[in-house]
Amino acid sequence: MNKLSKITTGIAAVIGLIGFFFFVRVLMEGDDAIENDMAVQASIVPPFIMFSLIVFFITIFVTIFFSLRSMVKNPENLKKTLYSLVILGAILLVSYMFASDAEVTDVFGNTLKDGEAGATSKWVGTGIIYSLALGAVGLILFVSDLLKGLIKS
Repeated sequence: MNKLSKITTGIAAVIGLIGFFFFVRVLMEGDDAIENDMAVQASIVPPFIMFSLIVFFITIFVTIFFSLRSMVKNPENLKKTLYSLVILGAILLVSYMFASDAEVTDVFGNTLKDGEAGATSKWVGTGIIYSLALGAVGLILFVSDLLKGLIKS
């Protein structure tokens, strides 16, 4: 077992022990006490949420750091990544151009003014079109890969 693997295993063990500590605290207090007693709730929930957020943000940081490090070490991967980002940006731009910025009505039939919903409406439409475009591309790639596999076998 190499040194990095031992460090990673140790960190995972510490995170697991801290999580187990919070689990035991919740079991000792019981669901009813946590739901009904604000003092118990304040002593258990915020530390657990803070611990979860810390682990979450450390995970994000480590993932981004190692991804960037890998791309910098391998220029071919960096080139592919930048190419993919340009393609995603182009699809986003086309989605934005096709999104409607027409006036929007609320649930009562009142027309919302441009300042109230224009930009939001445009970006919501962009998101919907962007999702549909990426879904279509994914479906096309999935089907083509499936057909290639069927033809080869």
